[in-house]
Amino acid sequence: MAVAPDLDAVFHALADPTRRAIVRQLAQGDASISAVAEPFEMTLPAVSKHVRVLESAGLVQRRKQGRSHVLRLSPDPMSDAVGWMEHTRAFWEGALDRLEALVSEELARDA
Repeated sequence: MAVAPDLDAVFHALADPTRRAIVRQLAQGDASISAVAEPFEMTLPAVSKHVRVLESAGLVQRRKQGRSHVLRLSPDPMSDAVGWMEHTRAFWEGALDRLEALVSEELARDA
């Protein structure tokens, strides 16, 4: 299973703890960019840069509501990432099960 470029962008976006915190916050519901920035000890432009990374990965959508910019979580890219992780987990679990069986056979043979 090849990793799609947008999946790379999703993992890149989620690699940063500030961006993961923004995603957790938006999972509670839509919020203005100023409300999203409130819990962080950084400038609004710094938070905006993080939001732009999330937007470019498709994880966040922005809409203008009056003078405010309102952010909404977009679940589709996250679903793609979860699907990739599930596929990878199944591969590794199978590989580890085969390794365990091989080691058990060797130990039984040596006993």
